[in-house]
Amino acid sequence: MIDIMIDEGVAGQVSSSLPDEKSIQATVEAACIEAGLSHVPSLCIRFSDDVTVQALNLEWRKKDAVTDILSFPMQEEGKFDVNQPLGDMIFATPFTIQESVRLALPATDHMLHLIVHGTLHLLGYDHINDDEAKAMHTHERSVMKKLGLHDPYPDELYKDEAHG
Repeated sequence: MIDIMIDEGVAGQVSSSLPDEKSIQATVEAACIEAGLSHVPSLCIRFSDDVTVQALNLEWRKKDAVTDILSFPMQEEGKFDVNQPLGDMIFATPFTIQESVRLALPATDHMLHLIVHGTLHLLGYDHINDDEAKAMHTHERSVMKKLGLHDPYPDELYKDEAHG
């Protein structure tokens, strides 16, 4: 089950820019399958404001800046129990919409990419070093292709077999 929350402060302003529930479900499911899970664990996706996400970024990552999405895993990496919640994701929704404009992407498509990205973080993937980034980006690109969406890393120097 995917619990989708939209904070009251952003609901009226951005609801037309949010992906629909069916698209979110399909995106999370595709990311979980890509990561080797046969069942989608429950998780929460919250669409919030920039101030809230900036405060969480400072508290948890010691970075005093807004960011598009934060992921908070609830399970230990590599020991996933599909019967337990996977974790939470929170969007800085206005920031993410502005980012989609800068990238010349539909806001919903950009958010779906970030849901793939966030789900992979909840599943233990990261992009701290080059090898981790390559693996994570390869999975993201694969999921996005399966969903019929844009390549989120078209300028990457490496290309995998699935993307030529």
